[in-house]
Amino acid sequence: MRTLVLLALATTRLAAAQPAPEVEAKPWRIDRAIDAPTWLRLGLEQQSRFEHLSADFRSKATDDATAFSMRTLASVEASLDSAVAGIELEDSRAYASEATELNTTLVDPLEILQAYVGVRRNNLILDKDAFEARVGRLTIDLSTRRVVARNRFRNTINGFTGVDAKWTSPQQHVARAFVAVPVTRLPADAGGLRDNAIDLDEESTDALLWCGYYGSPKLALGSHAELYVVGLHERDGDVASRNRQLFTIGARWYRKPARGTVDFEVEVLPQLGKSRATTATEDTANLDHRAVTTHVELALSPAMPWQPRLALLHDYASGDRDPADGSTERFDPLFGARRFDFGPTGIYGPFNRSNVQSPGVRASITPSPRFDAFVGYRLFWLAARSDAWVAASVRDAMGDSGSFVGEHLEVQLRWSPLPKNLAIEGGAAYLRRGRFARSAPDTREANPAYVYTQLTVTL
Repeated sequence: MRTLVLLALATTRLAAAQPAPEVEAKPWRIDRAIDAPTWLRLGLEQQSRFEHLSADFRSKATDDATAFSMRTLASVEASLDSAVAGIELEDSRAYASEATELNTTLVDPLEILQAYVGVRRNNLILDKDAFEARVGRLTIDLSTRRVVARNRFRNTINGFTGVDAKWTSPQQHVARAFVAVPVTRLPADAGGLRDNAIDLDEESTDALLWCGYYGSPKLALGSHAELYVVGLHERDGDVASRNRQLFTIGARWYRKPARGTVDFEVEVLPQLGKSRATTATEDTANLDHRAVTTHVELALSPAMPWQPRLALLHDYASGDRDPADGSTERFDPLFGARRFDFGPTGIYGPFNRSNVQSPGVRASITPSPRFDAFVGYRLFWLAARSDAWVAASVRDAMGDSGSFVGEHLEVQLRWSPLPKNLAIEGGAAYLRRGRFARSAPDTREANPAYVYTQLTVTL
């Protein structure tokens, strides 16, 4: 805790030492350096992160966790007239201590992340409209990325195979739809993960993901609105599943952050359908699925040096109130990202968008294009005390351990000596256990503390 407080104080002192905002230089890129033709775009990104977690919060953990992870992305895209074709390779590896539990969010060596053909065209239906469509293996960001996301902090990235199309009207109405099957990351066995074995990913043909989306032009108060529905349909195949037949409806109203203004975001996502409690072959009971998650944010960005922003936050994701009532109310986060709401993931990630209620505050500064930092503080409760602390796999089915999981403090500092080319990032997080996290079955006594350093090169 003392280290985190010192980091928070250092954030202000470092900001004060920064020069006045400067004009951002154009980043160096491979395609321009080799004088590639204008129709060819090349990209390379390498991210390396060392991270350490003391007092691992997971129920099966026996010791501290340490890992050094590396993610390399190489991409090529060609555009001729309105036709486009591209490929992106991913190599995600992790070298970890014996006590660190590896999984496919950390390891996916030498993989075809994207391989697609498509079209980009203006004036397709109306004058000054824009249309884009891609088919093949894809990555997908949807709205706030809370339900479907291309991961950024995490060492591996979600992949899908299908078609994704978007149309933007001259008045900036946006319509989008995609239909795809998820890509299963491999290797998935403990030995293959530990050895960073190369095992090509496979399409999960027993699952189907689809979405219809609408985004509005600017509305009153300079705000925007979004409405979308995401469907997931799966069945048991080569891999056991929970036979989810889910419909997630998203409604969002927001105003983008800007200096000297108040911004806000309200997002509500009810989730309906059927699902099973486990993936066990003997579990054939289809439960009624009735869940919801919400995010509310109100922030002020004073017109001051260092571009400060202070935000009040609240996140809620329902939990299963009674495991024996023939229904489930635990929200399923599907393929969403969580780092921007609940703190670092990697070998950490104590919270996700399932059975959680969390108010909080976050303060950030951006003194220049070369430096930014933030400090965040949140409180965490279980939304349903008889359901699990999902990320930790800890549950008190009787609800006798209360619902307060704890206090979470996070600090991040990022210095970019070469903006958009080289970034050096460091961060820390600390979870002070509440009553539930101290007294529920299979918990540990010590408070988890996490630190990481990261280097990202983009060319």
